[in-house]
Amino acid sequence: MAPTGDEIVAKFASEVPGKTILITGPSEGGVGAQAAISLAAANPKLLILAGRDKSKIQPVIDRISKSSPDVAVTFMPLDLASQASVREVAKKVNSQIQSLDILINNAGIMAPKNYQTTMEGIELQFGVNHIGHFLLTGLLMEKILAAEKGARIINLSSFGYIMSGIRDDWNFEKEPYNSWLGYGQSKTANILFSSALARKLKDMGVLAFSVNPGRDPIVPLVPKSLEEGSATTLYAALNPRITENSGALFSDCDVFSDLLPHAVEEEDEGRLWALSEKLVGEKSNWV
Repeated sequence: MAPTGDEIVAKFASEVPGKTILITGPSEGGVGAQAAISLAAANPKLLILAGRDKSKIQPVIDRISKSSPDVAVTFMPLDLASQASVREVAKKVNSQIQSLDILINNAGIMAPKNYQTTMEGIELQFGVNHIGHFLLTGLLMEKILAAEKGARIINLSSFGYIMSGIRDDWNFEKEPYNSWLGYGQSKTANILFSSALARKLKDMGVLAFSVNPGRDPIVPLVPKSLEEGSATTLYAALNPRITENSGALFSDCDVFSDLLPHAVEEEDEGRLWALSEKLVGEKSNWV
């Protein structure tokens, strides 16, 4: 049986107190919400839950307030399909905290039927699942670097990455739209972004990981429960013994090392980073 998020937090409970944690997309009924609820039980300093629809996150806040009344929890309005929204929430967060210990880039969308774009004209899955988080992470970097014991950045990916690397026609301007290719591209981006962060932040004490919350594709497709699905995210966020694995993809609470070439090549990593900076309109001045 797969471990649950509660079990992972209980095992590494000493890693949580005093920490400020931000989770994107923790809507009720999702793995981000479950991660927040599990983390709250171990007494973090502050939980920041950032998402587009407060009505979907308020039940999570209410549950935390009932089960862990001493934990400070706050909502931040965030629409990852709008870079203006990302900039606004980053400004608010930066003004309210001294440091950010754990950033869990959890929010995402999967395979919308029709082609859609962000406010900036970026294919929606690439824009929300990667570019929005790329911008948010960069804008919060000063607070991430200020974490006393070294911060962690967790990017949720999936084994859907196998469907596509970073395409030359990344915005589907030349070829017909295929939502699953778009999804695969965005999940590959999550993996490459994590490995790039690990390289760039290695000497600054910050760790970065990508996470597959579902099951290994060679295992029969029996879906995990929310409690099981949140476990690997929390394992990557809290386990003090995985520092040497920064940049890796974790699945089932373990390093997954058999990645396809399009998710491990430094050339693809660099190409994605350059494209991401171009699409957000600024260089990463902390590198």
